[in-house]
Amino acid sequence: MDTQHPSATAPAPSADPDAEPAITHDAHRSHHSYGVTHANSRHTTRFTVVGNHLAQHAELSLLAIGLAVHIQSLPTGARVDIKTLTARFPEGSARISGALRELEAHGYLRRVRERVPGGRIVTRTVSCNQPAATRRPPDRLVPVRPRPPGRPPAAPRAADDAPVRPPRREPAPLHVPQPGFPAPSLLQTAADLLAGLHHTDPRLLLSARDAEQLAPGVAAWLEREAGPAAVQHALTTGLPADVLRHPARLLAHRLTAGLPPPPPFRTPLRTLPLQNCEHCDRAFRAPEPGVCRDCRTTTKHRHREESDGQLTA
Repeated sequence: MDTQHPSATAPAPSADPDAEPAITHDAHRSHHSYGVTHANSRHTTRFTVVGNHLAQHAELSLLAIGLAVHIQSLPTGARVDIKTLTARFPEGSARISGALRELEAHGYLRRVRERVPGGRIVTRTVSCNQPAATRRPPDRLVPVRPRPPGRPPAAPRAADDAPVRPPRREPAPLHVPQPGFPAPSLLQTAADLLAGLHHTDPRLLLSARDAEQLAPGVAAWLEREAGPAAVQHALTTGLPADVLRHPARLLAHRLTAGLPPPPPFRTPLRTLPLQNCEHCDRAFRAPEPGVCRDCRTTTKHRHREESDGQLTA
């Protein structure tokens, strides 16, 4: 508009409720032959006050201005999501979404995330008819004290930074002898033995991590023909009388320092070759060819029967 035309003051409402509302015209209508002419009627019910900062906003689009007026006219609690607005107006969801972003960028809309009593987090839309009145005041400036000469400046630290705790150090791994052939059954026997040590001495209650690291050492003892009873005796006998601060490390030391020697070398038994029986052709093991055991037994019985028959005759 080229010239701002203030509306004339409306007369007081009539006492007659059925009377027509008073209509006022611009006082300078006759002086201009162009531009808009206002025919204003006084609203007494169902009206919304909209500021010119919104109606004549220089940066908002026409769709955003109209959408802001519509939202400000709605009662508290009305739904203003994109789906509801798209069903209400002919504009598509993309244009309405863009208009909502415009209003949010200029402060006419705010989205606040809140936790409801049920525990869910919902997003609420707040409509601001005067964004300038609802903006946060600028942060108060804190005076900076002069730094003493020769002292390097301190690194800036955010106000909400929490002190960082140093990372927890993992305990050092336990070093124990390793078996030559760590069969699963052998390791399981070793783990069962370690799990039962606290029955002999309650101070030897081990964690799962310690038992897993000590199991190969016990398996190495079992592999060297040390029985479970001997291993348990070596680990639980002669313990200090005071408190054991690191029972797993004590057991690892005993498994390493007291490791028994490997068993003596034994010559493996010689396997006899396979032979075929000369009578029944059955395979059997023997150092030399001949007959199998069954055939030898049958032949022996036959010879005995023949001898008995000759004696009877």
